[in-house]
Amino acid sequence: MAPDITVCLSFDFDAMSVWIQNFRTDSPNALSRGEFGRVGAGRILDLLAERELPATFFIPGHTIEAFPDTCARIAGAGHEIGHHGYCHENPKRQEPEQERAILERGIELIEKLAGRPPRGYRAPAGSFSHRTIEYLVEYGFRYDSSMMADDFTPYYCRVGDRVSEDAPYEFGRRVDLVELPFSWNLDDFPAFEYTASRIGVSPGLADPDRVYSIWAGEFDWLYRKLGRGVYTLTMHPQTIGRGHRLLMLERLLDYIQGHPGVRFATMVDHPAAWRAGYPLAEAVEAR
Repeated sequence: MAPDITVCLSFDFDAMSVWIQNFRTDSPNALSRGEFGRVGAGRILDLLAERELPATFFIPGHTIEAFPDTCARIAGAGHEIGHHGYCHENPKRQEPEQERAILERGIELIEKLAGRPPRGYRAPAGSFSHRTIEYLVEYGFRYDSSMMADDFTPYYCRVGDRVSEDAPYEFGRRVDLVELPFSWNLDDFPAFEYTASRIGVSPGLADPDRVYSIWAGEFDWLYRKLGRGVYTLTMHPQTIGRGHRLLMLERLLDYIQGHPGVRFATMVDHPAAWRAGYPLAEAVEAR
């Protein structure tokens, strides 16, 4: 069987929002790390243009308002804009009406920026509430990229799972929201960003060659052992946008592009084709 691999390059353009919300700081030093995201985003856009590659940018509303020109450039280049909260809020910590309001605020800002509402979502801080999936379906989202029940094979999200410490896990019902799996080992932030908080220190600052070996190795497994699926990289302009890391990314792109049967696509493109081969009704009956 000939390989059939879709590669999705995704960038979480968090800018200052991640430091404000998740690290609870107003320190100018920390915020300047997020501000570098504007510089990194420009470099990434240049790289994508040089190679004529599409990408998906998950952009908090806070970033859209902080850097309107950079975000307009992203949209103007034809890249997909996905939802990533307003100020990188963790949905699990929100009351129902607050989560809904933040979702609506982000949709409105993205629609003004891109001329259409977002169809993809990535949870800030990698966390859902028990309502999040239902809200995403209600507001017309077509896919999510926040969960890890598979690595390279999409699947339908569920609602209504029941969790107990003294009873079997109960799986809920599948809904028409495709999961394009996320993975921390295909994310640049844990590997590269030095952070310190009350819960501990993440040393980061990994050698890019080490990260290259992981990212290339994951691609090799998909290509050689599975032969078909979606390979999703999660990157942050403030992180991957440093010079030596971008050189590593270019080397990885050279490697991946050297394989036949590989195409690059925005994340919203893949679920449409996948749904055609795996209808929701058949997936429900299969459980």
